[in-house]
Amino acid sequence: MKATALVAWNVRKLRVRRALSQEALAVDAGVDRSYVGRIERGVENPTVETLERLAVALDIPVTELLAVPKANERPPATLRKGRKKR
Repeated sequence: MKATALVAWNVRKLRVRRALSQEALAVDAGVDRSYVGRIERGVENPTVETLERLAVALDIPVTELLAVPKANERPPATLRKGRKKR
């Protein structure tokens, strides 16, 4: 798996696991929401600085963004669409 695909897989997996929207992650990391979406689709090649910002926002070591998924691991789920009820 290419590095951009690994980052895409892991950013989405970790973001969804924390129930964060792309927008919330983007605000916490100081990047644009559409940029987070492009990273998750594997069409952006984020800089090391951006990876570090995402890792800090997700409260993980930056190395987790390059972790290889287990052979039987399913693709990351998506969050429920729409705004969350208060």
